[in-house]
Amino acid sequence: MASFNKVILVGNLTRDPELRYTPKGVAIAKIGLAVNRVWTNESGEKKEETTFVDVDIFGRTAENVAQYMRKGSPILIDGRLRLDQWDDKQTGQKRSKLAVVAETVQFLGSARSGEGPAPAPRTTPSPAAAPEPADAEPSPDDDVPF
Repeated sequence: MASFNKVILVGNLTRDPELRYTPKGVAIAKIGLAVNRVWTNESGEKKEETTFVDVDIFGRTAENVAQYMRKGSPILIDGRLRLDQWDDKQTGQKRSKLAVVAETVQFLGSARSGEGPAPAPRTTPSPAAAPEPADAEPSPDDDVPF
């Protein structure tokens, strides 16, 4: 059976990026993304919903995002879904959460309009998009300082 795991999101950062490094020196930026959907219901009333998504960005792309992006910056993320699972330390219950791993990041907005980053490369391919050693993305067992 074939499978396909692809996500494309455009939204705004909900907070400044958190940049950390694994013990092996791989940069990881964690961002929160707000994605809005606006539609008109049957009675002609405008409705809006916001979805909040956690995104992990790796390598040099993570460093660029941390350097140039701030809360409110518009950004395009092309990536894949990942299911994180863990045991809650307080209750002992199994927990899970869907997150996105970015493969390509594109800065939106312009420095002139006051939105988005200062001048920088418009598209920054993430190392996850290119063939790389299997240990580039930390496994859930790695000691990531978050």
